[in-house]
Amino acid sequence: MAILKYRDALNAALREEMQRDPSVFCLGEGIGDNGGSYKVTDKLINQVGPERVIDTPLSEAGFVGMAGGAAILGARPVVEMLLWISLT
Repeated sequence: MAILKYRDALNAALREEMQRDPSVFCLGEGIGDNGGSYKVTDKLINQVGPERVIDTPLSEAGFVGMAGGAAILGARPVVEMLLWISLT
């Protein structure tokens, strides 16, 4: 059994599903060339293209709503969001 970091396992699962199913796409801030804040989408844009790994503006409500609409229409969106926790 291979030992992987969570982000590497998620990256492999996304890659596999995106190669298998053309209706799967990713949305998030900085997920294209940067690979996302957590590197979950690292190098996916090179393999499936910018039309399926979509960098969004800083507007979580907007792209979550877009993902919901896409899912209603039969697509399979995967949303990556930054999570900031303040302990103050």
